[in-house]
Amino acid sequence: MHERRKLLRWQINKRALLKLRQDANELYCQIKDINCIGAQVTLHTKLPLDTVFKMSLRLAENYTIEAKVWAAWHKVVNGSNHYGLYFSDIKDADKDKINKFISVFYPNDDPGKILWLETAETNKVEGGEDMNDHRIFERFRKEFSARFIGLDGKESLGQTFDVSAKGLGLSTNQELESQANLEIWLDVPNSTDPLYTRGQVVWSRLAGKGGFRSGIELERADLMGISRLLRA
Repeated sequence: MHERRKLLRWQINKRALLKLRQDANELYCQIKDINCIGAQVTLHTKLPLDTVFKMSLRLAENYTIEAKVWAAWHKVVNGSNHYGLYFSDIKDADKDKINKFISVFYPNDDPGKILWLETAETNKVEGGEDMNDHRIFERFRKEFSARFIGLDGKESLGQTFDVSAKGLGLSTNQELESQANLEIWLDVPNSTDPLYTRGQVVWSRLAGKGGFRSGIELERADLMGISRLLRA
């Protein structure tokens, strides 16, 4: 199995202040983890969904970052709103602030507190399901019929077993070649237009009699696409 790019998220569980507009009041939130491409936050106020919005986040005194943000996922737990925030546009200076904030306030953190954002080497239980899967782009167990074309130009059929804004889990009758580039069409229920996307095979393995499961990393984070699938 080929290991994907590793991106560190720091599990900080820290109270912070979030502001949605320049003239708005700051809102208290709890940051569960953060890196330079996103964060998991919890707060009582609802954030905008299915749209990009501008946000400032005060991590500590002298450590306020600004970014254009998309809520990649949202769920309510015990009355609190939990969000996976993706920084769709963030300046290098604000990325530096995040790194400096970590180095100043969490200089001696045990490596065990570091969460791998996206890897193919996840912990598995019997049947191939994932445990302790920490990622900003949360996966949703969704089944959609799929058509895909590889470099050989041949069209094949498959079915998703999970989807996220940055990847797909795809069940097929044949093993897919690692690193192969695919063009993919997903059939969206109650729609005549399939969802088109492109991606690369990260891993592929045998799953049951004559079947295979593969992980596909999408060429870009398709936030509008995943919203459309989840509403289907």
